[in-house]
This record gives sequence, structure tokens and C-alpha cells, in this order.
Amino acid sequence: MRNSSKEKYKVAVLGSGNWGSVAAKLIASNTLRNNDFHGEVRMWVHDEILPSGEKLSTVINQTNVNVKYLPGVKLGKNVVADPDLDSSVGKIFAVRDANMLVFVTPHQFVDDVCKRLVGKIPGDVEAISLIKGMEVKVEGPRMISSVISEHLGVDCCVLMGANIAHEIAEEKFSEATIGYRVNTEAAKRWARLFSTPYFAVTAVQDVEGVEVCGTLKNVVAIAAGFVDGLNMGMNTKAAIIRIGLNEMRAFSKRLFPSVKDDTFFESCGVADLIATCFGGRNRKVAEAFAINGGQRAFKELEEEMLKGQKLQGVLTAEEVYGVLQKNKWLDLFPLFRTIHEICTGNRPVSAIISCNEPQLA
Repeated sequence: MRNSSKEKYKVAVLGSGNWGSVAAKLIASNTLRNNDFHGEVRMWVHDEILPSGEKLSTVINQTNVNVKYLPGVKLGKNVVADPDLDSSVGKIFAVRDANMLVFVTPHQFVDDVCKRLVGKIPGDVEAISLIKGMEVKVEGPRMISSVISEHLGVDCCVLMGANIAHEIAEEKFSEATIGYRVNTEAAKRWARLFSTPYFAVTAVQDVEGVEVCGTLKNVVAIAAGFVDGLNMGMNTKAAIIRIGLNEMRAFSKRLFPSVKDDTFFESCGVADLIATCFGGRNRKVAEAFAINGGQRAFKELEEEMLKGQKLQGVLTAEEVYGVLQKNKWLDLFPLFRTIHEICTGNRPVSAIISCNEPQLA
């Protein structure tokens, strides 16, 4: 991407949930310190009416706090919440003049968001996806970074890692991994945008490896939650995490042979898996599912426990199952298979500890 002393990179964050708000906070602190970036950070808010009767975007701009998804945390005085993603009528909208787009919506909404942006963004835009999930079609799975690139004709990096949002919001030390294809300068620029003393970012040339890790760890976290709900202890949980990491690696390489083994030892790999299996929302809701003997649906628990946030692991498990079924791989991935069958009520929660692990290439 070209740049000059008169042209600064302007950032728009597309998404304002828990992780999106934390991402905006990280970015906002760096755009104020780094002259390469325009100071203002626009955050697109899918607006909703709060119990007070006020719009969420209005309250964010008045208080500088996302009171619903990240209460008590100041986002930065240069963050502007904007409920208008793509208007060509108003003078100001979320992506206007932005040439760095940060995608951080639930993965099932990405296709629609991209379609709305076609023709509304400059030709020199770069993108990065913080979204953990995949899109599954008859012809095969597509990673979210590919969906973004294909719709908008832009280069799209990814950022994944052991990133439990509220801990980063509290400025506890964390790491993340940027995956890029060929544009080293773009990867370095994204790293400068996100890196802070409490958020360390490294870059690896392996978009697929980084992104698949970020996707699949949510599935394994569901299994970890089942183990916790069954009160099976740390030995069992450690075994589930190990088997899960092995299936993540094998599944990734079957889909994308270019995936590098070293990527699984970055923050996006084993670190993210461990963090999510001990502290993430997927683990938490799966634990409640197990405690209730599978008698309360995940959708019901999600609405009750997450207060508007979305549970990615169950949907991703369904999508992964579809890939396994289509390719006749079900017997090669007993953990992934069992997780989905438990989620859909076709097997009891106790089945999570009876998986026999085959040899995975």
C-alpha cells in the first residue's frame, strides 16, 4: 500500500462485541502514538436499544465505554462508534476513507458485511481478520480471510492468539500471531497497529495455519467444558487438549498442505488452545450443558449466559463435521465427531471420554 507524509493510514474496526471493543482499545492507543496512522478510529456498531431506551452507539460515544459488551473499560478518546456501515448518503460512515479494515464480527455475518462494502471502499485497502470460524459450502470450506479477499479484492491477513478479551482489556500481558501471505510490509504495519507493552504480536507467513488454529480451538474448548461439567479432573482435560491439538494439526494439513508445523507452537496454536480450554466462553457454556445433562440446548444457554455475545464453538463443530462427513474422514477425527454428536443430542455428554484416537498423519 502506498503512503506519503501527507497520507496517513486510517483504521475502521468492523464489529463492537467483547473482542471488537478490546481491539479498538488496542488500536486507538497506537494511532495516537504513531504518526503513520490517522488518530481517529471508527468502530462499526450493529446498533441495539439498551434497557435504558438509549442506543448502544450513542452511549458508547457519550461515555467512551461499551456498556454492554465491555463494561467499565475506556476504549480511548479517539474511538468513535458508528452505526452506519456503508451509507453513501451521509457524509460520515464507518468505513469512509478507511484504508485499514479490521474485521471482528461473528463469522456467520461476514458474508453479508462484505457484500455491503463492495464498491464502498478505496482501491488501496488492506484488511485483517480477527474472526475465528470458517464458511462451509458444498464445494468445500473457505477461511474467513478468503471470503473477505474474494468479496472485496483486498489482501487479508489474520490475527489469532491466546486472547481472552477481558484480560487484555485489563492490560494483563498477552500474545498474538499475525498470519500473512506475501506482503511482509503489511504484516509489520499491522503488528505496529496492535502491539503494546502488554500485547506482544509476532508475524508468520502462514495465513491458513494461523486461521485454522483460531477456528478449531473453539471446538476443542467445547470438549474441555464437557470434561469440566462431568468433573473428570485435570488429567482427563489434559488428554482432551492433547488429542484436540493433534486433530487440529491433522485437519489443517488435510485442508491446506502448506500449513507449517511451527505455527502450532505460536500463540495462535497451543497457547490459544490452552487459554480457551480453561477460560473461554465456549468452555463455560459447554460446562453448563454437561452439568444439565445435555437437557438444555446450547442456544438457550448462550442467551442466558452470554448476554448477547455469540458462541462460535458449536457452530464451528457443525461446520467441521460437515467437512469430515463429505470427505469420509469421520473415523479419523473421533474427538471432533463426538463433540458435534453431543452438541446435537445424538450422544450423551459422557461419550466425550470414550473416544479412541487413531493414528493421524
